Parts: sequence; C-alpha cells; structure tokens
Amino acid sequence: MKKEDLKIVFLGTPEFAVESLAALVDNGCNVAAVVTMPDKIAGRGHKLLQSDVKRYAVEKGIPVLQPANLKDKAFLNELRLINADLFVVIAFRMLPEAVWQMPRLGTFNLHASLLPRYRGAAPINRAVMNGEQVTGVTTFFLKHEIDTGDIIAQKQIEIGPDEDAGSVHDRLMRLGSEMVSETIQSIIDSDGKVQTVPQPEGEFVPAPKIFTEDCEIDWHKTCEHVRNHVRGLAPYPAAFTTIANETGNTLKLKIFKGRRADDMLSAGARPGELLLERKRMAVMCADAPYEITELQLQGKKRMSTEAFLLGYHPAKIATRDEQ
Repeated sequence: MKKEDLKIVFLGTPEFAVESLAALVDNGCNVAAVVTMPDKIAGRGHKLLQSDVKRYAVEKGIPVLQPANLKDKAFLNELRLINADLFVVIAFRMLPEAVWQMPRLGTFNLHASLLPRYRGAAPINRAVMNGEQVTGVTTFFLKHEIDTGDIIAQKQIEIGPDEDAGSVHDRLMRLGSEMVSETIQSIIDSDGKVQTVPQPEGEFVPAPKIFTEDCEIDWHKTCEHVRNHVRGLAPYPAAFTTIANETGNTLKLKIFKGRRADDMLSAGARPGELLLERKRMAVMCADAPYEITELQLQGKKRMSTEAFLLGYHPAKIATRDEQ
C-alpha cells in the first residue's frame, strides 16, 4: 500500500492539530476530508470564527464536515460514504464508538503527554503546573475509555526549568506532527498490523480541563508551587491574582513570568502580603517571596513589572472577600 492510496479523514480543531494536518498534506497523503468544530459567534462584532483546522483545510481545498452532534445520522452517513481507511484525531472532542470504529484500519489519536500520564484535556498545562521535567507525545488507537488505548509510539522532550506551557506546546506540536507521519508510515508498512503496547497500569495522572478557578494563585503555597503554576498557565489562560490600589479599588492582575526572590526584604511577611522594593514587586508565599516580572493589568497590555509600577500604585493583594 502506498500513502497516496490510504484514504484518511482528519479530525481536529486548534492550531496544535494544524501542524500535523499540514505534514500529512505536504507528505502527499490522501486526506479525503476534515472534521472540525462548528464555527463560533464571538466578539463584539458577532463574527463567525472558524477553527484553525478549518481555515487550513479550506485553503487547501479539503472537504470540511462540521457536525454539532457526532451521533447525528446524516453526519455518520456522510462520513461512511467517504469510505476512509484510517481516521487521525488530534485535539478534538470525545468520539462515539460509531465514529472511531468506522475505518477498516482503525482510529488513532495524537496526545500531548507520555500516556498514561496526563490523560485529559489539558496535558501540557498540567505537566508544567506540576513541575514535571519531562513530557512528550503519544500516538495510540482509540477505545472506549478516553486516552486509554494501546500505544503505537511515543517520543519525549525535557521541559526547561523556566519554560512555560506555550513554549512546550509549540515544541510538542512540531514533534507530534513528525510522529503522526511516522505512525501512518508504520501502519502502511505493516499493512495495518502495526504492533502496539497496552498502557501500563498504575501510572495514570489526570489532566482535566482548565477553568477560571484553577488559574487563581494561592499564595499560601510554596514559592516553587506558585512559580510552576504561573509557568503552566502562561501565556494562556494565565494565572492571576487580584490587586488593590491605595483607594481600595481592585483589578485582576494576570501574571506571566516571575521568580523566587530571596534577596527581597520579607522578614515577618505573611503569605499574600505585597512586597515593593524600588522597581520590583513580589508577593510572599508560604516559604519565600515570588517576584512578578511580567504581568497584565485588567484592561491593559502585557508589560514588565517596572513599566507597570510607573503608572499604577498597588497597595496590597486583595483577599476573596474584598474582590
């Protein structure tokens, strides 16, 4: 079997998936259709926003399916008529069995972690938030329980000590696109009988979706915990705290970068206490001050702390009952 004879349906939505889709197209694979999320109405102008995958597919002339309901009979019939050999899934919704069992060679998924670690919707964020030093990508065949199928291949990378989730995302996106192409070649070379390995038991770490409440910084944690929390949520959706000025007005403050600052005066300071020293700003954690170096005040652009302190005079970190 040649790669141009293998008919593929690609299912994905965000930028992370586009890199792999582009690699398949550039390598001459036969991508017969793309399945992605329906367009969304967003912004003040109520414009229709297309997914990154859809924009790329339209540009390349690939047919696009956008079902609101993946169990819809009309969608399933349309998908079945494509008569694809293989489905490739990257950063998409949970698929019903009627979809993933359809192609004769099965459905494989690219996941941005070293499964079984970090099963779930936010594996990159959660790995960095937890201070992991290593992560990677996995391809595996889908089965009933999410992110539990037999592993086809894995590749790992080291996470730099000051690296944030955005940087890790971009590196895994590129690594993942290489592995998707390699996985498809393995399926072709084995005539659909590629060797797989069951996921080991007992190493499962959850990676649930990030919600707003997950982003608020708990200054009663250690400085290293706070530092990893900030790294794991940067640049999006971003960790935050609430700050008050001298008149008591409170605003949300997103934090993108910072560091432990043992050189700042903090004797007697309690967790959550604001520390100001010349052009520097830190907040006391459970064990040490965390100096904020890049931030974004509500309604403003991202900036250095030095620039922020030129125009804003913070008085304290606001507690929940003051927000």
